[in-house]
Amino acid sequence: MLSSLLGIRLILLLGETIPLPASYDIMNALTHVEVTNDADQGDGFQITFALSRDSLMGYSLLSGGSLDPFNRVVIGVLLGASPEVLINGVITHQQFSPASDPGLSTLTVTGKNATVMLDLKEVNRPYKNQSDFVIVNRILANYVQYGLLPPYRVTPTTNIPIELQRVSRQHETDLKFIQRMAKRNGFVFYTEPLTFGVDTVYWGPETHLSVPQPAISMNMGPSTNSPSIQFSNDALTPVGTEGSFVEPITRLSIPIPQLPSLRLPPLVSGATPAKRTVQLRDTANQDPAQAATSAVATVTNSPDAVRGEGEIDTVRYGNVLRARGLVGVRGAGFAYDGNYYVRRVTHTIARGTYTQRFTISREGTGTLLPVVLP
Repeated sequence: MLSSLLGIRLILLLGETIPLPASYDIMNALTHVEVTNDADQGDGFQITFALSRDSLMGYSLLSGGSLDPFNRVVIGVLLGASPEVLINGVITHQQFSPASDPGLSTLTVTGKNATVMLDLKEVNRPYKNQSDFVIVNRILANYVQYGLLPPYRVTPTTNIPIELQRVSRQHETDLKFIQRMAKRNGFVFYTEPLTFGVDTVYWGPETHLSVPQPAISMNMGPSTNSPSIQFSNDALTPVGTEGSFVEPITRLSIPIPQLPSLRLPPLVSGATPAKRTVQLRDTANQDPAQAATSAVATVTNSPDAVRGEGEIDTVRYGNVLRARGLVGVRGAGFAYDGNYYVRRVTHTIARGTYTQRFTISREGTGTLLPVVLP
């Protein structure tokens, strides 16, 4: 079901197993939609409806079943000729606020993307003689019914623990376990909408190799599409490492050199240097490959020094800004122009309005490119 918003159309699908277009009554009652795509905290949504008592039983929209917890939700928008899916989600929470005056009662449903289904049951399970990426593929294969379809974009890991030395053991939910394995390798884990009801899965290093999205422009006259943007440079966020491992034959303690981040290629000409040092306390009992992975993961997992936050005029921008990809910034001057990684986008849709608030980041200042493509 589509709803016209300044030439932009909202798409809302609902269903217990297969999401279908929302009914006229649901679309007519809808007042506000917010979808957040967050590279660090995961994706979620919130939809608000205005309700009126329409029968002796109360509110048919509330009792109809379409908005019950754990029903599936697809939210998208149509800009131009092709639809863009913002989230394939699952309802996890309802908030009902009845009012005495007609039409002032509200129902707000909140949910997360399909990864919430991986976070429901804690298990205690060993994985003998299996590398992390093999374990991840095995776990994900259990969630095909929620739209997490193969082939999964899972980056191979080379470290295969021998049972006599170490056994990988899960003692949490599947989601927490996958995230823990990602963190110890310096990787990220997320899902992205591929189409309606289907997500693609990524487990691997944060990549800066994607084609940049249309630029965020400020101070560009008629080409300006961001009415407000501000930048910060926190010199305390990058970290260096210090630690050692014990060579198994000679039993000598060998220091681990400073190793680079997995976030490649660089986005700036002047990365903010690491002034803080983190002690690698667990590497003494690790083999050289494990110790190197721990050092790289620690550097990679530290936040970017430079962050930008602002808002996009969607009509002027003419596109959906995607988290977990690159975007160019122009009009901010040499220090802060250039490409950034999009960490978070919040899409806010109501009748007559569609705004996109964003958070972008990179490792320092100074553009690598003489010109940012619009």
